[in-house]
Amino acid sequence: MVHRLRAIPHDRMHLSLMLVLTFGTGIIDAVGYLGLDRVFTGNMTGNVVILGMAVTGADDLPLLGPVLALVGFMAGAALGGRVLKSAAGAWTRRTTLLFGSVALIEFALAGALIGAGERTPHGLALATTGLLGVAMGIQGATARFIAVKEVTTVVVTSTILGLAADSVFGSGKSGSSGRRLLAVSLIIAGAAAGAVLLRWHLAAGLIVAGVLALGCTLAGAVHAGPRTAAPR
Repeated sequence: MVHRLRAIPHDRMHLSLMLVLTFGTGIIDAVGYLGLDRVFTGNMTGNVVILGMAVTGADDLPLLGPVLALVGFMAGAALGGRVLKSAAGAWTRRTTLLFGSVALIEFALAGALIGAGERTPHGLALATTGLLGVAMGIQGATARFIAVKEVTTVVVTSTILGLAADSVFGSGKSGSSGRRLLAVSLIIAGAAAGAVLLRWHLAAGLIVAGVLALGCTLAGAVHAGPRTAAPR
């Protein structure tokens, strides 16, 4: 099993893992928007727009939640960039540590939400929003370092832009259309899955996203491990 995993080319392996994390981001954003008072914890473009409208008091949109998510996301991204500043290679122990911390945060928050019972205290909801922002910032910065073309795991606006601009209706340079379309489809599917999971509990989506992040972390670490000669 390990030999088969390590036999997968790096580019293909990293693409597969980033796509799985993109699906997880869809789940997290569904949890944030539907379960944490209309806040995106992965999609900062949407968050910034909500924040701009909330400043004017439009439609009673939340103000503190988007701020916490945005600040948390930036803090997580800065942490990821700092840890990976001198990393040698796309996937090292530092990469494993960062992706593992994303899973740990999601599991810890799920545990806290389960422990809080059916009614989530406002303070816990805000803390969850901020810490999910941190987790998504770490994930985004680490995915950016791995640099899988067209797959950032947390942003799809630029992916959709490239998909349309390079399509047959645009420039016709559609070399990456497949992965772009897959990334967009997966974040949509993840959001749908997150909405369904919310029917059980606010923590359910975090548990599933944490399992996916942990699985990617372990798979990536094993794949990047030292190669040994195959037995003859």
